[in-house]
Amino acid sequence: MDRGIMGWDMGIWMVFNLAFWILIIAGIVLLVVWVGQKALGTGSRTEESALEILKKRYARGELSKAEYEEKKRDLV
Repeated sequence: MDRGIMGWDMGIWMVFNLAFWILIIAGIVLLVVWVGQKALGTGSRTEESALEILKKRYARGELSKAEYEEKKRDLV
C-alpha cells in the first residue's frame, strides 16, 4: 500500500514547514525585542563607575575622609 506524496511524506513536510516558520517568526520577535532594549538602554544592568563605588564605600564607613579624598584624586 503506497501512500505516495499524499501520505506520510506530505505530513512530514507540513510539520517541517510549520516548524521553520515558527523559528523564523520567533527569531524576528527576539531581534525586535533585543534592538528595542538596546535603543532604550534597558535589559542589561549598567556597571557602576569607579567613583560611584568609591562614594558608596565612603558612605558605608569603609574609608576614612583622607583615604576617600586620595582615591578620588586618583580617579578624577
